[in-house]
Parts: sequence; C-alpha cells; structure tokens
Amino acid sequence: MKKIDLHLHTIPTFSDVKFTFSLSKLKEYVLSAKLDAIAITNHDVFELDQFNEIVQELDCVVFPGIEINLENGHLLVISENQNLEEFQLKTNKVTEKIQKVGDSIKVDELIQIFGDLNEYLLIPHYQKKPIVSSGTIERLSDFIFAGEVNAPKKFIRMIKDEDKLTPVYFSDVRIKEGMNNFPPRQTYIDCGELTLTSIKYSLRDRNKVQLSKNDGNSIFQVFDDGQKLSTGLNIVLGKRSSGKTHTLDRIKSECSNVKYIPQFSLVQVDDSSYEKDFKDDVSRKRSIFSDNHLAPFKKILDDVINIDLVDNSRKVNDYLETLLKSANDADKRDTFSNVTLFNETPFDVVEEKSLNDLINSVRQLIENIEYRKVIDKHVDVNSLKLLACELITILRNKTLEIKKQNSVNDVINEIKSKLQLKTSATQIKDFDLYKVMMDSEKVKKFKDIVTELQTESIIDEENIQGFKIICKQRAFKNAREILNVSCQKVGFGDAYKLYSTPYKFLNSLKENKAFTPSEFYKYFACIEYEILNKDGYKVSGGERSEFRLLQEIKDAQNYDCLLIDEPESSFDNLFLKGEVNQILKDISKNMPVVIVTHNSTVGASINPDYIVYTSKEITDQGTVYRRYSGYPSDKELYSIDGNKIDNFKVTMNSLEAGEVAYTERSGGYESIKN
Repeated sequence: MKKIDLHLHTIPTFSDVKFTFSLSKLKEYVLSAKLDAIAITNHDVFELDQFNEIVQELDCVVFPGIEINLENGHLLVISENQNLEEFQLKTNKVTEKIQKVGDSIKVDELIQIFGDLNEYLLIPHYQKKPIVSSGTIERLSDFIFAGEVNAPKKFIRMIKDEDKLTPVYFSDVRIKEGMNNFPPRQTYIDCGELTLTSIKYSLRDRNKVQLSKNDGNSIFQVFDDGQKLSTGLNIVLGKRSSGKTHTLDRIKSECSNVKYIPQFSLVQVDDSSYEKDFKDDVSRKRSIFSDNHLAPFKKILDDVINIDLVDNSRKVNDYLETLLKSANDADKRDTFSNVTLFNETPFDVVEEKSLNDLINSVRQLIENIEYRKVIDKHVDVNSLKLLACELITILRNKTLEIKKQNSVNDVINEIKSKLQLKTSATQIKDFDLYKVMMDSEKVKKFKDIVTELQTESIIDEENIQGFKIICKQRAFKNAREILNVSCQKVGFGDAYKLYSTPYKFLNSLKENKAFTPSEFYKYFACIEYEILNKDGYKVSGGERSEFRLLQEIKDAQNYDCLLIDEPESSFDNLFLKGEVNQILKDISKNMPVVIVTHNSTVGASINPDYIVYTSKEITDQGTVYRRYSGYPSDKELYSIDGNKIDNFKVTMNSLEAGEVAYTERSGGYESIKN
C-alpha cells in the first residue's frame, strides 16, 4: 500500500489566506507522514521553478498539478512529471483567465487548454466545498473516476456506494512557516510503481483505496503523531486529569464539521434558567417546523394577498356602465369613435413564473448530488438536459412574445387616449372578466384552505427513544396567541374580530402598516409543538435533560463526527443503557463517534469498536502523557511510541474501580438476588 497526498498548496493566491511557504516544513511533513507521493496543486497557478526546487529536495514522488476553479467548483488537474514546460504553458492560460475571486473557466475552456484529458488525473471536489456540480462531472465522466471528500464519514459512505466516485481523502494543507502540527488526511492505494498511470488504474477500483494501511476502512488516522480511531464507535478511558478531555478537544480541532457535547453541558443547574433555555429551544424548533408546514400555504396567500374584490367589483360596474352608455350614445359616434382601436382591449400580459420554476426544478434534478442514485434510477440525466434546453427555448420565445405584447399595448393605449380627446362618444372601460372570475374563485379556495388549516389535528409525530414529539394545528383562540408568534409590538385585537372570515382578516392585516406582509401566513393557524414522555405527559425537569441529550445526539447525523464527554455525569445508568447506547450504536454505523467515560454502562455495555486509554505517567524525564489504543478484544493496548499496557487491567480500573471491587460488587449483587 502506498500513502499519497495529492492536494498540497505552496503558493498563496487571491483564493487563499496569506502564508509564507516553507520547504523545510514540507520535507518534515513528508517524512513524518511517511508519504510515498504528493502533488503540488496551487489555486489556478503552477510555478515550474518552485516545483523543480521541491522535487530536488524531497525523496518521495512529486507530481505537478493545479487546482482549477471550474464552473465555481474546484478540480485538481495532476500531470505526469514530464513535459513540464508544456504543462507550465497550459497552466499559464488558466492563470490568465482566473484573475480575481469569482472567476472560473468552463469545461470547454478546460479541454481547449489541456487537450487530451486522458493524459491527466482529474479529481473534483466531490463531497467537499466548493463542489464540482454533477452536471460538470457528467460532462467529464470519461476522465473522472475519483472524487475528494473532507471527512472519514463521507469516505466510508462513498466507498460503500458503487454508484459514487472512488473517494480520496487529502490534506488540502498550506505548507507554511511555523507549522507545529501536520494534517492526518491522506489516502492509501494498492499500487505498484508510483506513476500517474498506475495511480489512475488503482483509483478506478474502489477496493484498492483505503483510509489505513493495515485496517482497511475501519480505522483512520486522527493526529499527525499516528494516533488512530475507528470510523465507528470509540471510547476514551483514563484516570482523572490524564488527558481525556484534551484528546477530545484535539480531535475537535483536527476534524471538520464536528458535533461536540461537553461534560455537564446538558445538566439542569438552575431550574428557571434551564426551563427558559428548554422553552426557547422548543420554540425555535416549533418555528422551524411551522415555517416548513406553512410554506405551501404561504405561496397561496402570496397569490391572494393582492386580490382586491372591491376594486374588481368597481371595474365590473364601470365596464357595464360604459357599455350601456356607449350603446345609448350610438348617435354620437363619429369617425374617431368608429376606429377599431377606439374600444380595443390590450393584451393580458402574463409573466412566465411557472415556466421559470419548472426550469429551476429540472436544473436541480440535473445538479443534485445527494440523491443522484435515486434520480438516475428513474430519469436519464441526458433526457433532463434535453428537457431543460427545450424549456429554456420555450421561455425565450415566450419572453420575446411578452415584449411584443407590451409594445403593442403601449401603442394601443396611446392611440386610444388620443382618439378619446377627439370625440364625445363614450369609450368602453377595459375589463378582464376572466381575471375577475379567477380572483373570485381564488378567494373562495383560500377560505376553504384556511378552514382546513384551522381544523384541529395532529400533523406530525416522531418517537425518539421513549419520547414523543407531537405537532398539531388548530385555530388561534385569541389575539394574544397571534401576538405571541408574531414578535410584533402592535396588538391584533381589531384584526382578530374578523379572524373567522379569512379574506376580511387578511385585508385587516394589510390595512395595518405596522404588520409585515411576509409574516401574514403565520397568523392564520396555530402550530403547536409538544414533547411528551413515555406516559404521554409533558416532560419534567430531569426528562428535559434526557430529551435534549437524545436530540443533540440525533442532530449529530448532520455532522461528520460526534464527540461526547462523560455523559454519565448528568444521567442515570438505566437511561444511558436503554436509550443512549442504542442511538449511539446506530449513529456510529455511519460516522465516527468518540465517547469519554468512566462508566461501565457506557464503556462496556455499548460494545465499542475501538479503545483509547489516556495515561499520565511519571518518568525520569518528568511527566509524560500517553495514549494507548487498540481493539476491545486485544490483550494489550499500544502507544504511538511503542509502549504497551494490559487492556483488561486498564478497562477494569477505568470502568469498575479495579477487578477486586468488581468481584465484590458482583458477589453483593448475587447475594441480594438470592
């Protein structure tokens, strides 16, 4: 297995923070990480002189490369270490095109600059920002078979999915003066001779790519000193002040997108403040759920809010009145009033919002990465592209038609105005009967929808390890309830008098300039968000802490790593074993989870995949902090510097206060049982 890092920066550009490159630090990094190959991939630039200097100083294979801003995503283009002058000329063209933040090149330009892309290794940011879009990857699919990720969680998810690109995990580090720690982000590939061709061959087969040299993808390196963790469930054991929390803090600093639940962070200290925090948290979640639930209604309200039935009625009356008067004044008609344009009705110009929305929806289907597999299963991406092109053509034609209609309307209105000045005949008022009828129907439907929305019902339920979240909808009972969700300082008393008639209520809201129209959708139905215990009652003080822990852990699914510091400090063993352990095991199937604990309920009952034992040791050289690690089944745990310690002994000491205490407790429990 060869260890590679094909994403390194040695030149600061406008896309980077400023730094001063250090060749000595690069040598130190390559040696400490035991790298077999690296690539120099600066943002939109390649500098041959610096590259040659690096090659002369390093003992590993060094590939020339460049990180290109391609259609607002980042793409690594790596070349074989030959024809460097030609590569310099090509990369200069990239530099010429990308001169400031926001500049990028198109796929066609990439091909025009580099020619045959088979000569290069192309690695896009895949599950790492800024992402190269799926549409762009599709266009380059003949040349791309590996994608860069920024976390072991994403690496594992991709390596298991045959429909994804082969994942690679690189440092993306700026090699600079003053570096004290080096990134542990590298990839192992099953490869013989380290040439670009052999690397490309290996990356085509996901079975030849791993996070660790000897443990496949079940283990990954977390610190630059060689410390490893499981990609599943880890426990950190150790005596007080032995470095456990320090270890968590360092993991947090080394890894990206980490969810960290510190010790005592969820315990209830002050009843009043804790209850307020809990209510605020519930209120925030209720607000998010309410916005999502009412989003379709908001669109309906936005369509109705500008309908003026009174004005429509006036227009109908004006039309009928002028129509009747025109008939009665037939004897007054003259040359000017007999002109066809005198009573011509202008075009009813309708903007193509729905077509725009449709195009955006198709575009989302084309570019979506998260659900690519599902989309491709049902819809061919090329068909989607053809559909998008056809819809855009239709939109272009309709836009042109709208411009023509507006121009014609301007001419008609101008002529009608001039004709009216030259005759005493009555001109029939313009009137769109269809629009008036549609407005009337929309208001009727609006009333029906509001009535349905105000009908009390449960709209969502979720069970979380014995707790239940229930979301309900109902009508507001009084004006104060509306005020509570509005964050307004002005009362709703007058408007609420019309609450039972939705359209009149809407108009009363519009009349009060203190109210914000974009918030009106919240005032028609009350959305309740309740958290109940297993008995169906609202949660108590202690149960709030338990629920918040479960919510925090559940929320970790949105992160790439979960760290928890001594959960037993705040919760009882039955809760930990029954609810917490299960949800942690479930989450650890998809991401690294690291738990510091002294508790056997967590440490042993949870059946971890990996153990880290921290130790504070007094030696002839002074105090030394060590980390020993290994699998739970290992007889001995080993430190990075080669020391070892008995696994059974440290586990018993950490979780059971030693073997003697464990035996005594077991005997005591047995006597009680008997």
